[in-house]
Amino acid sequence: MSHVTVAGGGLAGCEAALALADRGRDVVLLEMRPEKGTPAHQTADLGELVCTNSFKSEIPTTAHGQLKREMRCLDSALLASADESRVPAGSALAVDRRLFSQALTRRVEAHPAIRVVREETRTIPSGPTVIATGPLTSSALAESIANELGRDGLAFYDAIAPIVHAESLDRGIVFEAGRYKQDADYLNCPLTGREYRTFIDALREADVYAGHDWERVPYFEGCLPIEVMAARGADTLRFGPMRPVGLCDPRTGARPYAVVQLRREDRAGQMWNLVGFQTRLRTGEQRRVFTMIPGLEQAEFLRWGSIHRNTYLNFPACLTEYGSSSKRPDLLFAGQLTGVEGYTESAVSGIMAGINLDRLLKGRCPAVPPPETMVGALFRYLRQADPARFQPMNSNWGLVEPLVGGPRKKLERRAALADRASRYFENWIAEHEIMPRRLVAT
Repeated sequence: MSHVTVAGGGLAGCEAALALADRGRDVVLLEMRPEKGTPAHQTADLGELVCTNSFKSEIPTTAHGQLKREMRCLDSALLASADESRVPAGSALAVDRRLFSQALTRRVEAHPAIRVVREETRTIPSGPTVIATGPLTSSALAESIANELGRDGLAFYDAIAPIVHAESLDRGIVFEAGRYKQDADYLNCPLTGREYRTFIDALREADVYAGHDWERVPYFEGCLPIEVMAARGADTLRFGPMRPVGLCDPRTGARPYAVVQLRREDRAGQMWNLVGFQTRLRTGEQRRVFTMIPGLEQAEFLRWGSIHRNTYLNFPACLTEYGSSSKRPDLLFAGQLTGVEGYTESAVSGIMAGINLDRLLKGRCPAVPPPETMVGALFRYLRQADPARFQPMNSNWGLVEPLVGGPRKKLERRAALADRASRYFENWIAEHEIMPRRLVAT
């Protein structure tokens, strides 16, 4: 076999392809769009973002900030493309999603060692392969994977939040502010106690799309539909995505009872995402219920919330510590298909798959960072989690090997964890000679 195959042109697939190509491998990247679409994607671009446009915090003392530090050490294409297309979002790294996917597509297609083939992967390719087809893996390939790994996969449903047009917002009500006056990159819709309770009642009574065996769907707790959260209690949203903490309504000079935050979707600030409002409500119900939010009465919805089925593998039950099939060491899996949750987590798993497939082809042992690092801690969770209770996981400090005798104050402890993680990660890179041989400037 003269080339390696990467199946899937999402974030993980693009990162895997570039990691392999930068190490001198000829890569065939298979992407089924636009030949075959999905319920969530709208373009043929590689790395299209289908949920939020935010890659979360860049603050080093946060888990996602530390993950980005480690990804930059690995020359992440996601972060390079995000830097080109970012939009203001306070301490978060948010992007104009159209510009982002275009930038990532250019990076991949411009690489002389990568050939992009637009066709559906229906069976697992022969030869060295990375499967990174994501949570919307086609049924034919999913069947092939099940035959290879055994039928230990799980399924859950994910939801997408609506987007509204800036010009349709009532700016006499909607105000600009960030929590605790740290920034003013968000728009806020304040609610009184009466408005909040009326909204919650309407949300609870709204009609939803029915799914197969819906009540048995094992939702991922980090991305619950807004109506599922509302059903858990009258104040669940007010202590969750609608929490008013750190905000002051300029009309009253007081904190609102609850608030709906909007985050910009594009650089020009024309499109705004309802933060935390992922939903499975029917379109007509979304219009009825969400226009009850003060300031959104005349909102023009540029994208309705929607729902799609996500599939992921039971990593600890069927994959090795570096994400390969036990029967085929040169068959690696990456991205959300492996049970990581989040854009950056998916991307870094793609980088790791590319690094380790290259190492295997060179006759070297796969390498996984130590659990004191954010990447290593995530991989440790994937491998060591209880297979009977396995669920997708975001990066978080709870995964990382704890400090012994570290600072007691939370912020100081997180800073110490981040410093240690960076040192361990840099040492791991040097010890295993991880850095790629650059073939092309991007």
